[in-house]
Amino acid sequence: MVRRARALTLLLAALTLAGCANLGYYAQSIRGQATLLAHREPIGKLLRSPDTPAALKSRLALALRIRKFASRELGLPDNASYRSYVALDRPYLSWAVFAAPALSLTPVHWCYPVVGCAVYRGYFRRAEAEAFAARLRRRGDDVYVGGVPDYSTLGWFADPLPSTVIDWPAPNLAGLIFHELAHQELFVPSDSRFDESFAVAVQEAGVARWLRAHGSTAERRAWRASRRREATFYPLITATRHRLTRLYASVRAPAAKRAGKARILRELRERYRVLKASWGGYTGYDHWFDDGGMNNAKLAALQTYREYVPAFRALLARAHGDFGAFYRTARALAAL
Repeated sequence: MVRRARALTLLLAALTLAGCANLGYYAQSIRGQATLLAHREPIGKLLRSPDTPAALKSRLALALRIRKFASRELGLPDNASYRSYVALDRPYLSWAVFAAPALSLTPVHWCYPVVGCAVYRGYFRRAEAEAFAARLRRRGDDVYVGGVPDYSTLGWFADPLPSTVIDWPAPNLAGLIFHELAHQELFVPSDSRFDESFAVAVQEAGVARWLRAHGSTAERRAWRASRRREATFYPLITATRHRLTRLYASVRAPAAKRAGKARILRELRERYRVLKASWGGYTGYDHWFDDGGMNNAKLAALQTYREYVPAFRALLARAHGDFGAFYRTARALAAL
């Protein structure tokens, strides 16, 4: 408790130095984080308690096995994170606001103490996220507000596993834990694309290893199908980004660029409809298309998480699947 209070005090001092104009935003961040820490419970204690429902015990036991696998087999930090649980009364842990100019795919950045600049701004209450998004829209930006099921405090605190993810299928739950622990393994301030791409690469390779060791035949088959879909979906998005980048860099008048943008985004949706027909009824990406519509902010957000993933995959392959060697190489790159 003393260590946690000291960490929160130091964080509050750092945030205060960032300027009075941001104190309201930082205050909600501190309140939200403090609430999570205050209500978390050790998973071991919950597993021993006769008051814990049997279904929840089963999921918590799975999460604990995944957590141990993360450190033992993937070399991820062996600490107290994801060894506790917090029950929430909302569908997401927080909400992230992404923004980009109406005629650019360069995301807006916000800068914070300790972690540097990032392409999103997080809120623990959706209403506050939507209010901030509305201000950005009024100034002319494209905006996307996305629910965040979990996040990492980068080792500042022992992150709990939230109820927002506890019922996910085992491979998805494993991927989330691996992803967030990867941020604790390596994080480069002010380089969101490096950080998120690194974490996604660890997540993907980690889930594949988890499934080989513990997955059922059905889980492995579903995972392979999801990878095949990704292999066709992400190139579609990349091609659209390239078309928009060329359009925005052209000498056309702003009105012509806006018309071209609308046409390209319509064509993206049509091409997705055709692609989806080849997936045998899978509709998992529909929500991403429909949630707030398609715009530059949403495309930029996806790019942040995917741009360097192929490069990190190649680095891991060069290390012959040795995660320790892979982390050392990635850390050397980060130093550049």
